[in-house]
Amino acid sequence: MKILYINHYAGSPRHGMEFRPYYLAREWVRSGHQVHMLAADYSHLRQVNPVLEDSCQVEQVDGITYTWCKTPAYEGNGVARVKNIFAFLWRAWRMSGRYQSAFKPDVVIASSTYPLDTLLAARIARKAGARLMYEVHDLWPLTPVEVGGMSPKHPFIRLLQWAEDFGYRTADVVVSMLPCAKDYMMAHGMAAEKYVVIPNGVDVAEWQGNTTELPVVHQQVLSGLRAQGRFVIGYAGGHGLANALDVMLAAASQLKDVPVTFVLVGEGPDKQALQAEAIRLGLDNVVFLAGIPKTAVPAFLAQTDALFIGWRKLPIYRFGINPNKLFDYMMSGKPVVHSVTAGNDMVQEAGCGISVAAEDPAAIARAVKDMMNLSAAERSRMGQAGQQYVLAKHDYKVLAARFVAAMQ
Repeated sequence: MKILYINHYAGSPRHGMEFRPYYLAREWVRSGHQVHMLAADYSHLRQVNPVLEDSCQVEQVDGITYTWCKTPAYEGNGVARVKNIFAFLWRAWRMSGRYQSAFKPDVVIASSTYPLDTLLAARIARKAGARLMYEVHDLWPLTPVEVGGMSPKHPFIRLLQWAEDFGYRTADVVVSMLPCAKDYMMAHGMAAEKYVVIPNGVDVAEWQGNTTELPVVHQQVLSGLRAQGRFVIGYAGGHGLANALDVMLAAASQLKDVPVTFVLVGEGPDKQALQAEAIRLGLDNVVFLAGIPKTAVPAFLAQTDALFIGWRKLPIYRFGINPNKLFDYMMSGKPVVHSVTAGNDMVQEAGCGISVAAEDPAAIARAVKDMMNLSAAERSRMGQAGQQYVLAKHDYKVLAARFVAAMQ
């Protein structure tokens, strides 16, 4: 089967996030399918953006044919990002003829977070006689309206809403990463039988086989905490407002007399503010460490007793959440303290930890105490339950096969 995957922000291990398109495409290539990835050369998510000499450039990555379209750089979510979006769509539209004739896909996937690529994908699919799949990451334009505060009457929001509705009506299959969005999508024109949930996942082979050791500083800190008999709650990931780490600090302030230490590994726009807040609260039970390579994350998680992940209390989460970080946590075989208010809760579903309401420091503090009071065997049972849950439902080999079944 020939698959054209349109994802503005597609990355790879060579370039950085986002990884989902790469992992799915790589599994399809391994299964004998041909995959062309159509993406923009500039994305705020990537660590390394490709350097183009022409308006479009082809690159082979692990058997996947990437075509990069030249776009202007941007910061934030203002006008410059909108220009980047339209530059990508314009370049991709102009070169779409080669996919209708030379490559002629059997399946075209529109998957760029914003829904405007549904128009491009539908045009190519129609002319090539291919099936059209609309892969929904986040609900746009609902997310910029509810989270970003944009007016639903803004012309750009109206355009996005029209494109989203077009995608739901036109696509042969709608693949949702959000498990609780079916009613919303049906209200915007999707037929019920089109709906398929395929969440994010983890590359199990990479997680287990391609790992590296922790930096010496990190190892020394963790060894020191072990020697002091501290219970270590780990966090690995971005230090941003969406991660509710300020709420975690408030919980830590209620645990000063408990032998527990929160160890946070990573970087992010709010790290300095969080460090300042920890100093203001006098938190000797919180340690901030530098970010580490993705390959060293398993080594860090292995040296913790439990792990923390938190969320803001946002209405948009009623449609469900799908965090990559949680899959790494589960793969580590460690129990999880989950602070969440959402349409789904994978920690509760898997039985791999303790879940409490979002933005509730007292509840988080109680959950930490409850976790510490469990026997080592019970915590191990929780961790193993999480690992088995991921292997059964979130291995990219499993997800890629489900995607192909939906294509057919």
